[in-house]
Amino acid sequence: MSDQHLAQSLLERDMNAYADLLHDGYVNHTAYAAPGEAGSIAVFQRFPDAFQDLTVTVEAMYEDGETVIGRFRYRGTFTGPLMGHPPTGQAVEMHSIEIRRVCRGHLQEHWDALNTLDFSLHLGAASVVSTEVTA
Repeated sequence: MSDQHLAQSLLERDMNAYADLLHDGYVNHTAYAAPGEAGSIAVFQRFPDAFQDLTVTVEAMYEDGETVIGRFRYRGTFTGPLMGHPPTGQAVEMHSIEIRRVCRGHLQEHWDALNTLDFSLHLGAASVVSTEVTA
């Protein structure tokens, strides 16, 4: 199991291949995923549905025993609804750092840190307050 296999299953929209990567008792510590395998698969499916031209780049990967740490870049055009937001047709880019614990070639646990502010700005779900100081 590698982050490249994970990225490939996402790009190919192959939920069966993704499910095969998950260990029994898989835990996704991501706040926006429902518990269990089904919750993780639902999150995994949302992105290719919302970004039909999605690309995933593994920018770096580090392995130490059972721990795999990856830095990813996701790019695509926002063409389908996502998290209650209508598509904007805009190009979107998001970066993440993800930590996975692997057991016998299967994902056991997952944690991530996403660049959600920039992503939310592209979705139209956030705005930046001006930092300009007036006298």
